[in-house]
Amino acid sequence: MRLCELENKEVINACDCKKLGYVVDLIIDECKGCIEALVIPKGGKLCGFFSDGAEYIIPYKCIRKIGPDIILVEIHEEG
Repeated sequence: MRLCELENKEVINACDCKKLGYVVDLIIDECKGCIEALVIPKGGKLCGFFSDGAEYIIPYKCIRKIGPDIILVEIHEEG
């Protein structure tokens, strides 16, 4: 799967059903060639224009399902 395919899928936290946003980048292990995490700005899809620059870094192990329209993750937010 390519980044451009992931960018169009909305990321939703399965723990609280909260919409987190859309994938803007990936963290990749260059040695192994595998995805380590998804990067999602906390401001939404508009490239973070209306956000404070904060972002979610979601480890690959937290991804539960990649569907045709959404990516379901399981993360427990604190505070």
